[in-house]
Amino acid sequence: MKLFLVRHAHADSEVPEGLDDAARALTHKARAVIFDHFAGLKPRMRGVDLVLTSPLVRTVQTAQILVIAQQLDVPLHAHRSLLPDMPVGSQEALLASHLDQTLVLVGHNPSMPAMAAHLLRLSQFPRSMTPGTVLGMKLEAIDKPARLLFFAPPGEAVVEDLGS
Repeated sequence: MKLFLVRHAHADSEVPEGLDDAARALTHKARAVIFDHFAGLKPRMRGVDLVLTSPLVRTVQTAQILVIAQQLDVPLHAHRSLLPDMPVGSQEALLASHLDQTLVLVGHNPSMPAMAAHLLRLSQFPRSMTPGTVLGMKLEAIDKPARLLFFAPPGEAVVEDLGS
């Protein structure tokens, strides 16, 4: 399985009146920046079969922009296991059921770097996953360490080694 973990883009710090944090949308600037970032990663993210996202507004918007920027014609679904309060490892059953596919998972901080560390068998993820960061990895089996393909924060060079 190829797996792409995406942290949602910058969200507005204001919570819409009468709503809660789940309703915070992406900023106007973030939408433009992230579109270009995702479009530039299209050659590295070939073969996507499915995009899954946390159901919060900012992650759904990030996932929608990714699908448009990369001209993907694939299903996009919200998934409860990507909510920000889900424990590390709660996505393992989801991943195990899609080992023959290429997935994009769009989520939050700190769950995306925690999931990356868990799958790469690291005690903690060694880099900051700023909003809009995409991390690509290859996963052969849930019980084996994943292999890093690339790490791509917006506005920075793509790296293929976390020591770089």
